[in-house]
Amino acid sequence: MPYRRTENVVRHLAEREQAILAAATSIAAEGGMGAAQIAAIAARAGIAAGTVYRYFPSKTDLIAELIAAVAARELAAMRDAADAAPGPLSALAAAVATFAVRALYARRLIWAVTGEPVEPQANALRLDFRQSLAAELETRIKAAIDSGHLPEQDASVAAPAIMGALMEGLIGPLAPSHDADAAGLRAAVQTATLLALRALGVIDARARGLVAQCVLPAAEHAP
Repeated sequence: MPYRRTENVVRHLAEREQAILAAATSIAAEGGMGAAQIAAIAARAGIAAGTVYRYFPSKTDLIAELIAAVAARELAAMRDAADAAPGPLSALAAAVATFAVRALYARRLIWAVTGEPVEPQANALRLDFRQSLAAELETRIKAAIDSGHLPEQDASVAAPAIMGALMEGLIGPLAPSHDADAAGLRAAVQTATLLALRALGVIDARARGLVAQCVLPAAEHAP
């Protein structure tokens, strides 16, 4: 009779896998992808390095899973914020502000999974992440155009341009250090969100009102 894993065994294996992934994520958030070495990850998870390889055959596999997990979480946060907004223009503002605030509060991690050099095998997943972020923004821009809240424009060009500006201005190598208190971080997010809305054609007074309506989480509630 073939061996069948009990529910407890399956749960334990899943918990161990998640512990490894959580350890890798926390290390990447602190020191970037370069710091996410198997030995360090195993030590953080409280297991032997050989155990990590039982779940992830190579470091590339682990990094790929890390990118996928962060991508799913960030996209879900953007969508949830936009879906909760009362209208298409508010949804666009909420999507932009949510990405911006989460990226800024988790700057090292988001840069690690979007822009920091990684193994070539993981680049495809990272590109998928960036494309998914732009696609979500494109959906919101198109909805705002269709409802008459934005001027006619090519959303397929505008969305990646806005996403690129947010990444470069908040977390890229050219971005300010943002070593500030919570008020300073919120101001940086508001500036980036205003820039995006203005670039898409929202008049300044309305753009400021939309940003003021966005609920920006405190640092302790960010990823």
